[in-house]
Amino acid sequence: MIPDTRQIRLDDRVILITGAGDGIGKAVALACAERGATVILLGRTVHKLEQVYDEIINNGWPKPAIYPMNLEGASASDYEDLNTNIDNEFGRLDGLLNNAGWLGASTPIEIFDTELWYKVMQVNLNAPFLLTKACIPLLRKSPSARVLFTADDKSSAYWGAYGVAKAGQLSFMQILADELESKNIPVNAVDPGPVRTRFRTMAYPAEDMRKLTKPEEITDVFVYLLSDAVTETGRTFSPEDY
Repeated sequence: MIPDTRQIRLDDRVILITGAGDGIGKAVALACAERGATVILLGRTVHKLEQVYDEIINNGWPKPAIYPMNLEGASASDYEDLNTNIDNEFGRLDGLLNNAGWLGASTPIEIFDTELWYKVMQVNLNAPFLLTKACIPLLRKSPSARVLFTADDKSSAYWGAYGVAKAGQLSFMQILADELESKNIPVNAVDPGPVRTRFRTMAYPAEDMRKLTKPEEITDVFVYLLSDAVTETGRTFSPEDY
């Protein structure tokens, strides 16, 4: 079990969150801002990011930053530009949450559209690699940097490219944890289980969403793993852990 997080503060920490416009990303961004973090809101839909920005400002929390980016089409140079912009604005990065994801389609492998496969892989696997790689120099400038992934185990029929990408993302997390352990940068993942999000509705359209956990009810584990309190690395935290 994670420790009691009620006393955890994130004052002066700079945290980048992908998929910050809604769902889990939005909830974690608000929770981090409430605890004093300066949050960089990354997503592709500007008006959603602006709504999160306004909510943070209206609550009197530290002023966030908005960074629009479409992960499906972003190139390596776009991520290098992000590195430069964050370095110029903040000089470091204390936390990175790779949260953005895209289902694509629930289709048998035999008939899975090849172009769609590449797009889903780009968003769910290549983008976290490119973003994390670009941010490592910024993370190394922090006295207590943390890297975190939103995990999802979908290694069963019809999950196609999404299931493969998320499995690859977990391997990436564990490899990165081993490589960065000597730099004192913990790298972990959170498998949130069934959560009431737009993404979940797309995947399970017939499900009664009212029975599911709300995103804001699971933010404590994310806050803990993005704080300087965490010492574990290479772990995937499931609901039974928090």
